[in-house]
Amino acid sequence: MAGGVRLNVARHGWSGFGIFLGLAALLTWLLPSSVLDWQPQLLASEPWRAWTSAFVHWSRQHLWANLLACAVVTLFGWGARVPSRCALAWFIAWPLTQIALLLQPTLPHFGGLSGVLHAGVAVVLVELLRRDGRERLIGAGVTLGLLIKLWQEQPLGEPMRHLAEWDIAVVPFSHLTGALAGALSALVLLGLARRRT
Repeated sequence: MAGGVRLNVARHGWSGFGIFLGLAALLTWLLPSSVLDWQPQLLASEPWRAWTSAFVHWSRQHLWANLLACAVVTLFGWGARVPSRCALAWFIAWPLTQIALLLQPTLPHFGGLSGVLHAGVAVVLVELLRRDGRERLIGAGVTLGLLIKLWQEQPLGEPMRHLAEWDIAVVPFSHLTGALAGALSALVLLGLARRRT
């Protein structure tokens, strides 16, 4: 009984955070982006941008694509029955994803959930890869897909890319920073959990 309650709380934690991200992005659509988007030169004086920039979207296509992706990532973690520390890892990776954009000094502005969503995927993958059997195979397959996606996007190249299928410039570097922030957060919390037991 207690194990079932813990599993429910964990799944609600993951799902709740995913729903929060989506709703916040939807509500932020009504606000001026200039006070919320990532601007590296303002990090010291306006640190909230490390969080709020994930909710800024530059077009309706950008917003709806990320809302759909947010639903998929949320369902991915929910279906994988991730423990509550995974929701915490995703939460920790949220600002780290944007702060790591400081490594791309030629990027003057940034907005969007895509980096944080890549972080969420990486968190789930760390969890799946530590399991046995079919779940580990699924984790390995999705990890390979994520690595191929990141490699094809060439995140260390030009910071902003104009692609035919998008009505905005995309920032592949944010996908890389998100995936790394998510994996690192998940691994640290996993290590702490193992040490406690």
